[in-house]
Amino acid sequence: MAEDLRSDEGLMLAYRDGEAAAFDVLYARHRTRLYRYLAHQCGDARLAEELYQDIWLRVINARADYEVSAKFTTWLYRIAHHRLIDHYRKHARERLREWESEEASIDDYPAPASETPPAQVERLQLKARISAALAELPEPQREAFLMAEEGGMTLEEIASATGTGRETVKSRLRYALGKLRHSLKDLL
Repeated sequence: MAEDLRSDEGLMLAYRDGEAAAFDVLYARHRTRLYRYLAHQCGDARLAEELYQDIWLRVINARADYEVSAKFTTWLYRIAHHRLIDHYRKHARERLREWESEEASIDDYPAPASETPPAQVERLQLKARISAALAELPEPQREAFLMAEEGGMTLEEIASATGTGRETVKSRLRYALGKLRHSLKDLL
């Protein structure tokens, strides 16, 4: 199947109008980044998978009412942002802290088989360091950083998705980058 070069917004409009294959293209384009965003945001693979499935179901259920009012990624990550907020509100704050303190599930994924065991250990240690540094960030900074890095979103798109001002997002990103640089300075 040839790659569909339509914009995300065009694909979502086509899906809204009954072209099921358009959803497949959108899903393929955004599945990895959205899942990584959720996994880093909540630090629990099982929970990330549950939220991930729920977000895609919400996209499917909202297709009939979809109108282009922002970039598709802004719309998608706004859904994800609100789903995370709903989840956090539903569960006790103590339980959330427990999830954040657990090692991130990204560390459980093995390195490619072609790598030597020492390289695999080094990769796992690096992932653990990065996951720990991300977990230390305050939630708003981590969210802005992950939307920018995993979602490829601009300041304006993050502001729209989170309901905050552009300058607030810019400040959160600046502080997040500073804290990550400080935490990982021996690697730089």
